[in-house]
Amino acid sequence: MRISFSALDTYTTCPQKYKFQEIDKIKGPKSKEALFGTAIHEALKFMFSRDPLFPTSEEVTAHFRENFTSIQSISDSNKTRYLESGEKMLKDFYTKNPPWTFRVVDLESRFEAIIDDPVYSTSHTLVGSIDRIDKRDDETFEIIDYKTSRKLPSQETVDNNMQLAIYQIGLRKRWPHIQPEQIKLTLYFVKSNEKLSTTRNAETLAGTETKILSRLHVIEEKTKIGDFPPTPSALCEWCPYKQMCPAWSHLYKKPEEKIEIEKVVHEYFVLKSEIDERKRRLAMISGSIRSYLEVEKLDRIFGANGTISLSAQEHTGWDSEKIKTILEGNPILNDLLSIDTKKIKKVFDRLPYPTQEQLKNEARIVKKFVMLKASKKIEKTSAE
Repeated sequence: MRISFSALDTYTTCPQKYKFQEIDKIKGPKSKEALFGTAIHEALKFMFSRDPLFPTSEEVTAHFRENFTSIQSISDSNKTRYLESGEKMLKDFYTKNPPWTFRVVDLESRFEAIIDDPVYSTSHTLVGSIDRIDKRDDETFEIIDYKTSRKLPSQETVDNNMQLAIYQIGLRKRWPHIQPEQIKLTLYFVKSNEKLSTTRNAETLAGTETKILSRLHVIEEKTKIGDFPPTPSALCEWCPYKQMCPAWSHLYKKPEEKIEIEKVVHEYFVLKSEIDERKRRLAMISGSIRSYLEVEKLDRIFGANGTISLSAQEHTGWDSEKIKTILEGNPILNDLLSIDTKKIKKVFDRLPYPTQEQLKNEARIVKKFVMLKASKKIEKTSAE
């Protein structure tokens, strides 16, 4: 399989979007945020391109303005706001990062990295493009990826960033003589003019390849059966496939096509509200009866419709560590030790890759079922 980090991330975020984008090859319009980000990236590439001299700050902002104003899909009012923001970002960036002070090795460096699958004896190709690669004064290298988002992630998030790890894998496949310890990985947040950096060692990179292979296997399995469920979230607002997505397309049907089913949906919520209210009321009444029985020191009370009694029950548990101590050496102990399947899911990615595959092929049990999940529509107040 030939795949990029972007495609892997898309599948993780929403399998349905992955299908539209990577399998069906449906091209959707880019959001204004994505177009803005592209224009900023192009301006930064121009900034570090010496031909024969480095461009001035004014030339960099002019390059951005020319590219961004030529975009037809963004309204003039939005263009004005984005232009002001973009020009400020680039001027601040230029002031903090004069281009002649860096030894830039490559810009928008494309790579293809082969990763081998020892379990299935196949290979996959990771592809991507690195915004910038610098050679530092200490002869090490720095991979820099520009971000135009406002929010800064935590250092822990950066330390676990898969995109940066994939870039390092790509760079090392291209230049095998460079050791992992010689590579610094950086996310540069242009809007706040802040850098967050991390490193990866050989063991961590091997773990990343294991995670990638695991995801690729899931994608291949899902592709065979066409199982790509949508994952609705706040990100759907910027998704170009929203109108055709099964999680949202009903909103875009003609009113006359929705009349009958909307009546049924309305009745569903009415009945569900009544049931929820009855459950709430029943819990409150049960509490009142239990309190009465305790205060009056009664075990049973009578009413016109029947009797209500206190029923003493108990749940027995065991201290596993004490059981091990008491039964140590007894062969029956092996029969008492059980596996916590919830914990297996948490540690799965840390297991050796062949062990992951053996568990998936021999020990995994998948039970599928469909149920209705109701979410009440939140009515906005006048203040909102």
